[in-house]
This record gives sequence, structure tokens and C-alpha cells, in this order.
Amino acid sequence: MRKILALLLIFAFTLLPLSGVLAAPKVKLGNEVLLEEYRHLIAGKRIGLVTNHTGVDSRGRSFVDILSSDPSLNLAALYAPEHGLDGTAKAGEYVASYTHPTLGIPVYSLYGSTRMPTEAMLKDIDVLLFDIQDIGARTYTYMSTLNYVMQAAAKYHKPVMVLDRPNPLGGLTVDGPMMEDKFISFVGVDNLPMAHGMTAGELALFFNRKIGADLTVIPMKGWTRDMVWQDTGLPWVGTSPNIPDLVSCFGYMATGLGEGTGIYQADKFKWIGGKGIDPYRFAELLNSAGLPGVEFLPEYQGQAGGVRLQITDYHQFNPAKTGIYALAYAKSLNNFTVPKSGATIVMFDKIMGTDKIGAALEQGLSPQEIEAIYAPALAKFKEERQQYLLYGPVPAKDGGIKIFVNNHQVNFDVPPYLDENNRLLVPFRAIAEAMGAGVHWLPDTKQVSVVGRGRIILLTVGDHSAVVNGETHMMDTTPVIRDGRTLVPVRYVGEFLQGVVHWDQNEKLVDIKF
Repeated sequence: MRKILALLLIFAFTLLPLSGVLAAPKVKLGNEVLLEEYRHLIAGKRIGLVTNHTGVDSRGRSFVDILSSDPSLNLAALYAPEHGLDGTAKAGEYVASYTHPTLGIPVYSLYGSTRMPTEAMLKDIDVLLFDIQDIGARTYTYMSTLNYVMQAAAKYHKPVMVLDRPNPLGGLTVDGPMMEDKFISFVGVDNLPMAHGMTAGELALFFNRKIGADLTVIPMKGWTRDMVWQDTGLPWVGTSPNIPDLVSCFGYMATGLGEGTGIYQADKFKWIGGKGIDPYRFAELLNSAGLPGVEFLPEYQGQAGGVRLQITDYHQFNPAKTGIYALAYAKSLNNFTVPKSGATIVMFDKIMGTDKIGAALEQGLSPQEIEAIYAPALAKFKEERQQYLLYGPVPAKDGGIKIFVNNHQVNFDVPPYLDENNRLLVPFRAIAEAMGAGVHWLPDTKQVSVVGRGRIILLTVGDHSAVVNGETHMMDTTPVIRDGRTLVPVRYVGEFLQGVVHWDQNEKLVDIKF
């Protein structure tokens, strides 16, 4: 059974600059909403709290301290994920259970002799609360712990409440290979893409389609899908020893996918490379790929060549896409050996969620060809996940986002909007004609063609591929039909027509020049 306890009020917020001092929090966390509005759900009950050092409120106060110091509440047990209650244990390190030195209550490890709460661990509690900050990557094990906790709660008939928190990457970036059933493990517990774009509460609802726990999600207030962490005004707490800051958080998937290949991350997910890699050629390939929101600086780490990520736009940056491109280009430079699963599933395939990516790398496929392999399954997931989303997007209102072509503003009869890939879609005819091209609609095939500026372009509604002068290019989003108009991603179309496209996040302005 699932219960969502609040009507979510979706507000359109002006995004904060990504540098400088953060303003007062715009987001109220699930743990705060619980105590302010739903305290009666835990009053008089023995509380078990699944948490770690990231379980703080919007002022940075430990939720363990808040609960334990409240005489009206009974905190009876704590449960800790990988890295332990204080978050200091190394990745993969065994964490033992113990008695809390000041509270005198058990701290049960869920990364020691068991990763799922046992009946004995749950016998003295009446309700389980989950309050841990995730980083938005399928392979990060905190959400695996959530899944296992929900399974135990269902098995032993304990209600579980998820106190929701933001996805630091925002709720719009959904990308990467899908997890296939054969490869499910603790680094990928369900059929999710590499970057799922969901909060802990939304993931809990998604998990529960298979688990059937007595689940309650206590939602946040003030969070919308277009918010990355820097927009929330919340203090950042490093989630684990190798994720001390937001650069590491965003770089995790971009640099950490090469398990067993000799392509590895360094400097806490801010660098990727390996032996035999020419860092200058590696940087050239990545910088020429047009990956959004990031630049790549050539850099040696000892004898290994690689690149340092310099994230220039946290809203546009796509970590999962970047990680796939980095591996594909690295393979072209040093021809690393891809680990292969046999009787035992290798970690590389567990991380990818499939053996198809390894096979594609072995074949020497381009990153665009690799994207095309997982695009159909990814599109299906994007549709399925809609029913589990608790928070809406902030659509671009007509006039809210301004688009200029050679300093002339383009007007639209259907407003542009940001899709779930964080791509700005605009009516095709208006933008193409503003760039001096002619547009033709092919209703039988739901295709649009544009001729102009020495280019012939063919786009298909719902299809990630674009044909430009006979050459196929892969896009990370698709054209759609809305209010009788075909809308297309403005950056792709602008660049296909040989324009230079600039997006000003603060001013909400697109400037195209040719």
C-alpha cells in the first residue's frame, strides 16, 4: 500500500547562480515536513531510523539528534548503510553493528553481515523511517539499501516512511543504459537507467510496484524537477569519502564507469583516463562531441593520460551520457580489454546493467551508436516512470524564455518548454524560418524536413536520430507534437543549420548566431 501524504504545491523558482553564497533554503525536506505536519504518525511508536551523516534538516542539524532529543518521540534503533553511520568507512568496507555510545540504542549495520534488516533487527520497532541523501546514480548503494529495507519491511509487516530529499542532479536528466534483470545486484537493484532523475521518495514508489510494502512518502515542499542541488539553498553534506563535494557528485557517473577496463577515475571523480591514453587527443575528441555543460582539460596522472572535467553548466551537464562517450573514446585510443561475464557476472556489466555496452565497445562502435542501442529501453522507462513522479517541472512560459536569432527575437504561437532531458524544445517552423530555411511536414511518416544553409535535415517525431545531409546524428531527446505544432530541440536544430547556440541560464535566453 502506498500513501502520499501531501498535495504537492509546485512553485516556479528563479534559479540561483551556481557560484557564491547560497541563499536561505527554498526547499523544505521530508524530515521537516514529517515533524511539522505528520508527527502523529510516529508519536507513541518505537522508531527505527535508517540514516547516516547526510540525514540532516535544511539547517544542517542531525535528524538523529532531533529525534533523540524530543521527549515526545521514541527513537529505538538506527540502521546504517555503506560507509557507516558517520560516513567515514571506505567504499566496500565491512561495517559492524554496535551500540550507540551516547544514546544506548543499537546501530545495525546494513553493510556488514547482512544488507537487509533481519527479523531480529526489526522486532523492537513499530515504524521504519528512511532519511539518507542520494546522488542520483543507479550504482550508488544508498538507494539499494532503501530497496532492501522496503523488502524487509514488507516481509516482517513493518510500515516504512521515506522522508524525501532532492536528487542533486535534478529531476530532468534521465539517461544511460537500462538495468536488465540478469544483471541486478546491490549496485543496481531494479530496472533503472544509469541516471534515473528521481528522488528517494519517487524511487520508493517505483520499487514498491514489485515489493508491496506499507509505504508512506513524506514529500518535500518547494522542490521542482528543474532544480539541481545548487538551486535548493540547502547545505551540502559530502555523502561518502569519495563524494565530498558537488563536483564529485556530478562527476561520479561521468568518470566512474570503467570498472576492470584500466580506464579509471581519480581525484574523487573529477578526472578520467588510463595508461596509453593521449590526454590531448582524448580531450580533443570529447570537446568536439558537443557534450553539454562540460569542458575537458588534458592532464596526466602519473603515467596515465586523461582529462579533467570542468563543469560549466550544472543544469545542462549529463553525467551518464558523458561517461559513455568517455569510455567509447578511450577505447578508440588504447583499445582496452572489456571484461566479459561468464558463469559469474563481472562488475563492469553490473555497473552497466547489461553486457550490450561491453559488446559494443569491443566492436569499436561510436558513442552515438552505443546510445542508439539503449535508446528504445530508455524511452520506455521514461514513459513508465511518469506514474511515480511526485514533483512537476517548471515549464517555460511564453515570454519566460526568449529566443533570438541574429539579435532578432523569435515569437511562437506555442510556448517553448523544457523536457525531462532538460532540453529546450521550440516550434520547428518558426526557428528554422528565422534561420532562413524552408520547412516541410510529412504527415504520413510524422517527419519534418528542412532545407537551407547548405543542409537538408530530416527529423522524426519520437525518434532520437536526425539525418543531416545523409548522415545520421543521435540526439538525447526527440521531437514532439504539442498543440498541433512540431517542437524540436533548439540546440540541435540551431547547430545542424550551422549556427552557434548560446543558452544563458540566468537570463533564460537563447541566442543563435550564424
